Order: sequence, then C-alpha cells, then structure tokens
Amino acid sequence: MRLLVLTGAGVSAESGIPTFRSRDGYWRNLDPAKLATPEAFARDPKLVWDWYAERRQGIRNAQPNAAHGAIAKLATHADEFLLVTQNVDDLHARAGIPAQKMVQIHGDIFVTRCSRCEFSYADRGGSPEPPRDRVLQSGRLRSRNGCEATAGLSIAPTSDSDVDLPHCPNCDEPMRPGVVWFGEQLSRNELERVENFLDGGACDVVIVAGTTATFGYIIDWALRGSRDGAELIEVNPEETPLSRFATRLVREPAAIALPRIVDELIALG
Repeated sequence: MRLLVLTGAGVSAESGIPTFRSRDGYWRNLDPAKLATPEAFARDPKLVWDWYAERRQGIRNAQPNAAHGAIAKLATHADEFLLVTQNVDDLHARAGIPAQKMVQIHGDIFVTRCSRCEFSYADRGGSPEPPRDRVLQSGRLRSRNGCEATAGLSIAPTSDSDVDLPHCPNCDEPMRPGVVWFGEQLSRNELERVENFLDGGACDVVIVAGTTATFGYIIDWALRGSRDGAELIEVNPEETPLSRFATRLVREPAAIALPRIVDELIALG
C-alpha cells in the first residue's frame, strides 16, 4: 500500500501545543503570526528568540498523542509512505516516524540556523548559547569591535541593556530558528522530497489531518496524491477548503479518529 499523510497544527494541539489561530496561541498578548516573520526578527531579535525559547520548552514538555502514534504505526505497515507535516515540533519523530519518511515542510523549531549562510545545527536541549563576544547594542546587532553584524539591517532597540544573541561561527551573522516564517519560501530540498514521492506513482490512500488547508500547496499535494481514484480522507472537526474533494470526511479530532482509521487500513492490507 502506498500512503501519503498530511498533518497540521490540529494534531499537535491535541498534545497541548497552541495553534497560531487560537487565542491560546497568543504570547504576551502578541499575535504569533506577527512574530513569525523576518521583519519581526529584524525589529526585535531578542523578543523573537524569547518566544521561540518558550515554544521549544512547551514542546519538550508535551507528549505525542494517539494521532502521532497511529501515524507511526501506519508507516510501519505501508509499502511506501510519506508524512508531510506543517508542524515544526518533534512529536511525530518522538512517536517513531523516521526522518526518511517525514518532511517537515515548515522547518524544525529545534534547528538553529544562520540568517545568511548554510550553517545550522539541531539541538533538542536548551536554547542556543550565543558566543559571548556578541552583544546587542542600541538595537543593532554588533560584534564587540563595533562592526555591523547584519549587513546594514536596522533593528529597533529591545532594552537599555546589552543582550546576548547567537551568531554564526562562520560568517558572524545572527542565528535564527530553523523554521519557515510567513513571507519566506519553502525549503527547496524538502519540496523536492515531496515532489519525488508524488512523481513515484499514485497513492492508494491520502490522509489529511488537523490542517485548515489554507495553503494552496497542501490542497495540491492532497489532490495529486489521490489522483486515479485513491481514497482521500480528511480528519478535521471543521470544514476546510479541501473538504469538497474528500471521499471520506471524519469530523472528529485526530487523536480519536486516526487510531480507528489506521486499524481499518491495516486490516485491509
């Protein structure tokens, strides 16, 4: 059986991780959609890093739920399988999905990468420890020798005191969370992985769970995966733009519906 699974924030929400579009997703009364942008990082990198530090800790405290477990179980029974998740957390991985069977299309919150070059590293521990020879002065990123570290990028002050921030050991530019922010392009490598899977043949079943399907590429991948008469299952308590294309609508939370659906698919072989 060839299977494609697409998941969104609703799956992680059932583990207690707030979604951007919920009131619980707000942080310090700030709209997360306005924090997850290159412009927000340019204006106030410390504020953005503080937010991501809290998000990382919240994810570390969360546990995979029954939906994560069901998807991992399905992956072990499929002949060919790919999970494409919009979630930047590590709950799918902790549930047992191997990296080669998963694409995190919006990045990985536990990766810290350079804002200019290709340097990056992953760390499931605490927030990155910035080099001690870097400070934030008068709202602009500078090294202690006074050189601009942001190629002329103006940044509004965050506080009256100097603030340590992580910098790239290769090019000295600011390090940032390894996620795709609003207004940024998706990773070419991850896009190629999705495209290669879709080009490999039609799927038998496509499952779309916990996503509002507001991004056109999610709908496109679901429809391409379910071409030639494959079953397209949408698991979502609410109607989405994808609903009218689904061959089966399951109006339940993913943690309730997916274990049952997965067992049905495995029984069918």
